[in-house]
Amino acid sequence: MLSDGLTRPTVEWRVASQLTPYPDAVSFMEERAAAIAEGNAPELVWLVEHPPVYTAGTSAKDADLLDARFPVFRTGRGGQFTYHGPGQRVGYVMLNLKQRKEDVRAFVRDLEEWLIGTLAQFNVKGERRNGRVGIWVVRGGREDKIAAIGVRVRRWVTFHGVSINVDPDLTHFSGIVPCGVSEHGVTSLHDLGLSVSMADVDVAMQKSFAHVFGP
Repeated sequence: MLSDGLTRPTVEWRVASQLTPYPDAVSFMEERAAAIAEGNAPELVWLVEHPPVYTAGTSAKDADLLDARFPVFRTGRGGQFTYHGPGQRVGYVMLNLKQRKEDVRAFVRDLEEWLIGTLAQFNVKGERRNGRVGIWVVRGGREDKIAAIGVRVRRWVTFHGVSINVDPDLTHFSGIVPCGVSEHGVTSLHDLGLSVSMADVDVAMQKSFAHVFGP
């Protein structure tokens, strides 16, 4: 039992061994979230990488798609346009908030804390910004986005989730206005000079997740 008096259910972790097509991921999440809501499956954190793709959340503006060089998928998650591709760790989070806390804002803040804690293990200071979704790092005189968040909740079960730029091709972000923010750039752990592996990031994510959401 944690300090808030709640007992956390067991969370299953999976790591995809190869690139996962985005439509397949969405289909799986839909099925798993329904099973969790019915009490027929445990909660799940699923770590994947996708082939290059642009996804549009429920707030996406057509004008923010600058160059549709990769497939574009409209999805039910919150947020605007984002890019997924090799070298980026995507964490899909399927939790039952009825067994935790029925508060979507608090859940998103916990996702932010999860990302900040993950980056801190590599001595990267990730920060929140009012009015801007995701996690940002200050570099000289500018701020760059290193992690994104986009979630959906159905029957109090969450799906979609977060992404961390480990070593993606950052030029691929130029086909969109990432999350509708044009005055700031994007970065990655490798871009910051950190030669960490995807496996290193996975370990850090699991450790930080346990600290925020419970073991």
